[in-house]
Amino acid sequence: METIEVNEASLYIGMKEFNTNRANTLIEALPYIQDYYGKTIVIKYGGNAMINSGLKESVIKDIILMSLVGIKVVLVHGGGPDINKFLRKINKVPEFINGLRYTDEETAEIVQMVLAGKVNKELVGLINNYGGKGIGLCGIDGKMLKAKKNNSFVDLGFVGEIEKVNTDIINDSLSSGYITVIATVAKGEDGKTYNINADLAASKIAAALKAEKLILLTDVRGLLKDFKDDDSLISRIKLSEIPSLIENKIISGGMIPKIDCCEEAIRLGVKKAHIIDGRIPNSILLEMFSDLGIGTLIEG
Repeated sequence: METIEVNEASLYIGMKEFNTNRANTLIEALPYIQDYYGKTIVIKYGGNAMINSGLKESVIKDIILMSLVGIKVVLVHGGGPDINKFLRKINKVPEFINGLRYTDEETAEIVQMVLAGKVNKELVGLINNYGGKGIGLCGIDGKMLKAKKNNSFVDLGFVGEIEKVNTDIINDSLSSGYITVIATVAKGEDGKTYNINADLAASKIAAALKAEKLILLTDVRGLLKDFKDDDSLISRIKLSEIPSLIENKIISGGMIPKIDCCEEAIRLGVKKAHIIDGRIPNSILLEMFSDLGIGTLIEG
């Protein structure tokens, strides 16, 4: 009899602590929910979080929750693995120069078909299936993204850079309560279709919308002091610190263009930017609605 009483007491204490922790989590989230209510958040979605079905479900549910608590969400996506898969189906070998996709005219057409026709609609379908309200767009719709050929020192073919963002169609969909999902293809004044880097597109769109936040989902924890050590995460940096971090090679390699996108967005009016690990379930909610966060916050 005594053993049963002890077990019941232990169970009660354990459940009490569990429920208290759950309540504290909600209480911790409340001021953030209040702050972000009615604000626009732009999320760049790609990497492993887009390939793994479990992580994809987690990201979509995070986004739906954000929408349900009154946040206006714009989801800007890539789709490199799907593009590569389709290219191989037609016996076309994907080409990359310095890590960037070379896009000839035929590949540009495939990029449009895969991103705007397949990946975009799959994401919208998932949002709707899980109880959200999604609408799919691409940079061509409503002349949203005006592009021109990227004139970098390496010829990447039909890879474009954004000259102008027309936010009318985005704002219309957000005002109607839709989670707005955007595929990053655009037309130039020459009538050609251009492939746009999703990080760059998200940055430009966030700036044009004067978004509260830009969030880049990546396959790393964030900015690390030592790229080999996940425990060396730098949780917060200011724009003024970026030059010295580059000089000391803490910001290096593939992290440089991501930081550049965040820096440009902030300089153009976005309040804060985040680089977070999309491989962690519920990473968006953990970064946005908790005191500690899990990634790197960049601010002016």
